[in-house]
Amino acid sequence: MHTQPTPINYTPGNRPPINCAAPGAPAPTATPAQIRPNIANIGGAARPAGPAQTIALDDVITTLVNHGDGVSDLLFVVGRPAQVEMFGKLNSVEIEGLSPSLTPAHVEAFALKIMGSNERLASDLKNFGSCDTSYSVPNLARFRVNIFRQNGNHAIVMRKLSTKIPTCEGLNLPPIFKEIIREKTGIIFVTGSTGSGKTTTLAAMLNELNLTSEIHIVTLEDPIEFLHPHLQATFSQRELGKDFSDFTVGLRAALRQAPKVILVGEIRDRETMEIALTAAETGHVVFSTLHTISAAQSVNRVIGMFSSEEEQIIRQRLADTLRFVISQRLAPKVGGGRVMVSEIMGSNLRTREAILLGENELRNFHEIIEASGQNGWGSFEQSLLRHFREGTITEETALVYSVNKSAMRKVIDTAKKDMGTQDQVHMGLKLISHEEPGAHPPPLPKMAMPKPVASGSA
Repeated sequence: MHTQPTPINYTPGNRPPINCAAPGAPAPTATPAQIRPNIANIGGAARPAGPAQTIALDDVITTLVNHGDGVSDLLFVVGRPAQVEMFGKLNSVEIEGLSPSLTPAHVEAFALKIMGSNERLASDLKNFGSCDTSYSVPNLARFRVNIFRQNGNHAIVMRKLSTKIPTCEGLNLPPIFKEIIREKTGIIFVTGSTGSGKTTTLAAMLNELNLTSEIHIVTLEDPIEFLHPHLQATFSQRELGKDFSDFTVGLRAALRQAPKVILVGEIRDRETMEIALTAAETGHVVFSTLHTISAAQSVNRVIGMFSSEEEQIIRQRLADTLRFVISQRLAPKVGGGRVMVSEIMGSNLRTREAILLGENELRNFHEIIEASGQNGWGSFEQSLLRHFREGTITEETALVYSVNKSAMRKVIDTAKKDMGTQDQVHMGLKLISHEEPGAHPPPLPKMAMPKPVASGSA
């Protein structure tokens, strides 16, 4: 029985020129330096046999980014076409050579191209099933990339990063954000799900500091998304895997780098949180993110990182150091696009008491937030109601994105009545002001007059 030789697996960066051999001639023998390990073996996923990848990744990315306005993410998943997310919805894009759907060989070659020879990425993919990195296409865009295993194959999600530093005005952030950056010590959390704009909000606040404060800012990111220029502030931006090994090590080192502000891309474990609390207690402002959806959940997440024996101590430390919790979501906007809705909680006597003693019927974060509107705070419901009144979002969106849907329904019904009354008043004024000459208003209804009392009656 004759056995076919196994084809050589060339990667996009190491492939010999296409015209190196005459048609029909056997493939040239590659030197060991030209052959790279199979990413499926590195990542632990099986790779079915497939044709060698011949499509340039940068060309594919360029086609996807230019597919239309509002492209935020690129997706490469086996069995589906290449896809882009536009304003929160996925769209398939037909690309010659990748249609009707991506094969394991396609995604494998793209993943290997992105990973390059980085041993940390290969190790993370093998040991944890995913890895995070960055990728750039010259003169187009930078991307935050997650490569992961799914259903025995590999998949890639690339988040398009803006090259323009966002501003508080450009994002239409509430005025309180400029007060938040005036804090000199403590912890400020920006929370929300993946893709809710946390990094963009943080970048806008750091940009405001860069414009107004002569300070040293150290950032620990995975990966670096916005490259801040040196203006009034001096930036030291460090990337996980390139400049430091993990957030705990990077944050501990940052304390010796004379910063006034430290940005930690994400606090993921107890040890990093412990160092962040120490940094906040020793005269630093620490900005970070959590994958939580509200202020109450954020406080509980921090406390939950520690043992029950440490709970009271952590409650005290958190009450002393927590300055603000900004929770945000991106909701679909009327007419296209998305708008940020937020919950903002600061620090006062009532919030510190709720952190120290825990929530109950008489004290809860949601009620405290809604009662502190004069301080610039606000709940999701209040933010959604404001956007609904302004016509930015629909009634359905307001209900879907609210935390307390029954309360949201009541305030929307009240708002609709108020808005309807205003419309009627304006409409009535308009009709009167445009009366034609000679027209008269309808006569008033006759009122029943009392009957005269007969004389001599009792």
